[in-house]
Amino acid sequence: MDFIIFIVAMSALIYGADFIIKESERIALHFNISQFVIGATLIAFGTSLPEMAASMMASSQGKSDMAVANVVGSVIFNITLVLGIVFLISKKMHPKRNLFAQDSAWVIVPLVFFFIMVQDGVIGRVDGILYLLLMLSYIVFLFSDSKDDLENSVDEDLAKEKFKWGKTIILLMIGFALTISGANFVIESGTDIARVFGISEWIIGIFLISLGTSLPELVVSIVAVKKGNAEMSIGNIIGSNVANFSMVLGGASLINPLTVDLISTKFDMLILVAASITLLFILANKLYNKAGAIFLLIILALFLQNVIV
Repeated sequence: MDFIIFIVAMSALIYGADFIIKESERIALHFNISQFVIGATLIAFGTSLPEMAASMMASSQGKSDMAVANVVGSVIFNITLVLGIVFLISKKMHPKRNLFAQDSAWVIVPLVFFFIMVQDGVIGRVDGILYLLLMLSYIVFLFSDSKDDLENSVDEDLAKEKFKWGKTIILLMIGFALTISGANFVIESGTDIARVFGISEWIIGIFLISLGTSLPELVVSIVAVKKGNAEMSIGNIIGSNVANFSMVLGGASLINPLTVDLISTKFDMLILVAASITLLFILANKLYNKAGAIFLLIILALFLQNVIV
């Protein structure tokens, strides 16, 4: 029964996030916000809502391992699984934006902050505030750095629709309701599954929950690359990972300080670093192809082998 609840709750999480993403995009288009900013803020942050809801719910229930593992696992899956599949299926990716020069710092800075903060074994409320300030700096960077205009919308059909505040607000409320309630049941059923099989909350968080909450990033990125928007697919992952570290961990740590055992989780932390460094290498050499995909999928295989075996 717990498995059924887990799957239904995860579906509610993802569908709720989809409502929020679409309506946020509609608002952005209404106010003539540029395509790159839409992708790197509203779409990226929107696809991080499942992670945020799940980690904040876990934190409120005193499940630090699950809250932190969800973020670590989501960042790993975003880079290795999502970008690995995107690079594998894409025929040609030639982003106009110099992603390494302009965005590589945002791959590594949140990660560096994370390892500095966890050296004492706790991500406290002060750390959470600092992470939220990092999120603010990222938003300022995006709006000041973006030179794009709105020539190509994220969703052409959506852009043509007449904007209605009433409909948008109602759908946003439905989205938030599904996301929050789904997160609650995901944590509860995930915990029950862990107890039945004697699996740690860290494993449940870093594998089952993080894999499920990474599905919105996967869907959005594949759709973006199918439409020939390479910048959107890569930018979505970079933005989502910044949001995972800053908004998700920051928000969860404000509810309750999060404890982290670096010794027992060292392999997962190494995979997190390896995935981030590999992404930097891909951005620097513009390996947006099957070679880059193979690098990322190898790291994913090592990660899954350690988690499952």
